[in-house]
Amino acid sequence: MTDAEGLWESYLDAFPDAEDRQYHNCHACRQFIQRFGGLVVIDEVGRTTPAIWNEDDADEHYKPAITALRKLVSRAKVTGPFMSSDKKWGTPVTGDWHHLAVTPPASMVYAGRTLTAGQAMAEKREDFKTVMHALNEFTQPMVEQALTLLTSDALYRSEKVLGQAQWLYALHVAKAAGHEKKNLVWRAIASAPAGFCHPRSSMIGTLLEDIAAGMEFSEVSRRFSAKMHPLAYQRPQAAPKAGAIAQAEKLFEQLGLAPALDRRIARLDEVPKVWAPKEAEAPKTAGGLFGHLTPKGAQPLPAMEIPASLMTLQKFVQTVIPGAEKIEVQLGDGNLPFLVMTTAVNADAPRLLHWEHPFSWYVWHGGAPARQYGLSTGWAKLAAITRLPARWDDDGERFKHHGDSVILLLDGARETRHASLALFPEHMRGEIHGVHSVIEAHSRSGQMQGLEDGSAIGIDMRQNGGGYPVLLRVTGAGRSQTYKIDRWD
Repeated sequence: MTDAEGLWESYLDAFPDAEDRQYHNCHACRQFIQRFGGLVVIDEVGRTTPAIWNEDDADEHYKPAITALRKLVSRAKVTGPFMSSDKKWGTPVTGDWHHLAVTPPASMVYAGRTLTAGQAMAEKREDFKTVMHALNEFTQPMVEQALTLLTSDALYRSEKVLGQAQWLYALHVAKAAGHEKKNLVWRAIASAPAGFCHPRSSMIGTLLEDIAAGMEFSEVSRRFSAKMHPLAYQRPQAAPKAGAIAQAEKLFEQLGLAPALDRRIARLDEVPKVWAPKEAEAPKTAGGLFGHLTPKGAQPLPAMEIPASLMTLQKFVQTVIPGAEKIEVQLGDGNLPFLVMTTAVNADAPRLLHWEHPFSWYVWHGGAPARQYGLSTGWAKLAAITRLPARWDDDGERFKHHGDSVILLLDGARETRHASLALFPEHMRGEIHGVHSVIEAHSRSGQMQGLEDGSAIGIDMRQNGGGYPVLLRVTGAGRSQTYKIDRWD
């Protein structure tokens, strides 16, 4: 939206003939121009282009009017994003009369259910003020220092904050290079992920404040680790208040989310797989009465003990598993980084999570022993390999703040320890951000279902995790080789 004024008057004045001007003095067209005529599109350097007016597409009779409107809108100042739930902008036809109107693409039709389009626009205007304040308070050198710490794996669970830091840094760079600095901020907040527009009240804000205060790295790291602890980060610690419970009741009724709250452990057959075991071909026999005998010189060679080959996980995934018929992982004593995948009990449950599918996950803080999943120490067969559910069908950008992981799903694994519903605030869709304390309390009071059938359980080889090194034994084409995976990449 812009502060463009006088559009209707300029439109009529472009028709020099008084009778023609009166013909176009139409209430429906006036409403369209006044509501939609000032809209613009902002490009990557902050320049604006009128969204509606382009004289190249207009009939000759209307070109002077369209040109006049385009010039007015091009000079206007951006005042905020525009959202509308209308599937048609304007009134195309009334009786025998045709009017100015536009049918926007479905992607531009506001579909929010918890806020009206007007409320959502007001929220974005507040986001603009918040981000501008943050950019003024946290300078580009400060954000650069934060990025250095976050990208060097020097801070615990840094992937949770990295995306927002990169977003802030990109804004600083764009503002420095662009001509219309405020326009670039408007453009950024229009499509910003949930939470990105409130840096001062998030973990990136506390990190930047510590950097601005001139703290030593050891103190910055200690404070960051304490706040990023899995049992504390985005986890409400106090019981929800009555007002929050009432708000949650209303919100879940509006969104129809009640069926999505029941959770169970997922099954292997429901999980998309990067790799699954292949059936080895049975050796062909020569046939005949003595075909079962092994001729001289055809006896198999005894297996040779070959030292484990050192390899990164990414190289292993790209070069080894395509030809693997069977993969085993060595399970040691003590606690291991097990991960359990979960999903909705109700197959038709509405979307509760950030991503489109209903699959999520939980881990036990500090890991868990193999016996908790009915497994023994030693070599265990893999049933499949998959990625972290947040990264299924991901374009590589939307959910990268959840990190990445290769999950080694184990054959025969079953959870024996009863868990809560494992509904974590950082996994929830943005509309329910305001009732996280209620969701947390509900999750703790509930119980995970599907322990007997839930088989999507495995070792969590996280990108920045502590599951390394791990030994994997691969069988394929009649050969067996052991690999020591020492890091992600």
